[in-house]
Amino acid sequence: MPVIDINGTPRELGDGLDPQMPLLWLLRDTLGLVGTKYGCGIGACSACTVLMNGAPVQSCLVTVEAAIGQRVTTIEGLAAPDGALNAVQQAWIDEDVAQCGYCQAGQIVRATALLAANPAPSDAEIDAQMSANLSRCGTSTRVRRAIHSAAGRMKAGAGHAAGGGAA
Repeated sequence: MPVIDINGTPRELGDGLDPQMPLLWLLRDTLGLVGTKYGCGIGACSACTVLMNGAPVQSCLVTVEAAIGQRVTTIEGLAAPDGALNAVQQAWIDEDVAQCGYCQAGQIVRATALLAANPAPSDAEIDAQMSANLSRCGTSTRVRRAIHSAAGRMKAGAGHAAGGGAA
């Protein structure tokens, strides 16, 4: 039976599951991991961003078949097993980034991937990476501040970059 590692737990996929179904629907509808949001369904907004083998991907564009054998981390999988938030999640709260919050899960996942690849990004590098995630709330300066804050926490050893097997 096909298996996808989701948030550090191997998940066997049952028979009858459409292999062409978007990963987003497997996560939300089949597994109940509703932190990953449906935004546009065409990969334009990135509200559905998850990590696949540590890289950000839009789960509305990835099929279940393409995710078989891969390591997928959702917003639910970023926190430590004891529930402690990762450095980015905590910085998002501390910097009061979210307004409505709908797109924030995708932004937090992408920011986590950014800091895993580049622990001290410049404002320009943050802007370039985060531009894939559409947000209407106009909090880009708070996003930058939160990412810098999370980078500082991680450097000081006060927070982890990712959980759930994403690291």
